[in-house]
Amino acid sequence: MSETREWPRIAVVGAGAVGGYFGGMFARAGAPTLFIGRKHFADAVNSKGLVLDSLHGQERIAAEATTEMSAVRDRSLILFCVKANHTSATATQMAQFVRPDATVVCLQNGIDNADQVRAAANVVAVPAVVYVAVSVPEAGRVKHLARGDLIIGPPSERTTQLADLFVRAGIPCRVSDNIEGELWLKLLRNCALNAISALGQARYGQIAKNDDAKKLMEQIVDEVLAVARAARVVLPGVDDRQSGMAAALELATQMADAFSSTAQDLNRGQPTEIDALNGYISRRGAELGIPVPVNHALFSLVKLAEQKHLG
Repeated sequence: MSETREWPRIAVVGAGAVGGYFGGMFARAGAPTLFIGRKHFADAVNSKGLVLDSLHGQERIAAEATTEMSAVRDRSLILFCVKANHTSATATQMAQFVRPDATVVCLQNGIDNADQVRAAANVVAVPAVVYVAVSVPEAGRVKHLARGDLIIGPPSERTTQLADLFVRAGIPCRVSDNIEGELWLKLLRNCALNAISALGQARYGQIAKNDDAKKLMEQIVDEVLAVARAARVVLPGVDDRQSGMAAALELATQMADAFSSTAQDLNRGQPTEIDALNGYISRRGAELGIPVPVNHALFSLVKLAEQKHLG
């Protein structure tokens, strides 16, 4: 074994399903990884380790966890995995502790998380497009259903080194020269699937096989692409309804057994990220003068369902 390269010291901020999975992959590869999350997660990980439950079996990984944000102090790489609606507040909380030379990678849904982190914490923040189907059936256990790959950008020495680190940890990662377009492509897929999965209590595979659901998806896709065109964003490989539907249905097929993160949040009685998904399209559409009635309707219905669960 000639592996002598040192790992950076890593902190996972917002250790839920996504943070647990990607942080778990780094810990499994031997990187010094600290999870910062809720007390029940930290207690479970500190007492029994982190359990990665994947298609290849179950693995218990020794790991360290805390509830204290100050623990980011001596970490040079931060995997930022909080829900999109908590980005600004969490970054502000982190700002007083984070090293000025640290790199923050935003493993989140939504378009503008890295901008919010930069503004709040005055730190280098790299946007990432995350494709993974994961859930947390119990504290300290992450169930991995499908995929687990990343796209980061724009191209630079830093993002090239980051991509190499992720690949070393067993996480497929590529650098894109159109990261904004890649973020919008993920947004299109999320808008087309997440709210339908949540409101219909449907797995992705069920949506992909339902003709009425697909008609609804077509209208969502049309609206997202109209807003993207008005915002002068080019989605890689997607420029019309047919290619947009193909992209959304491809994801639905790859993650056929998964419920959307929006559905999982509603079922747990937690706030969703719908403001950063169909809600984002609703707001941008209004700003740009593009009518987006279907996205606005789905956003409104999920918000109503959220209020019912949250009380």
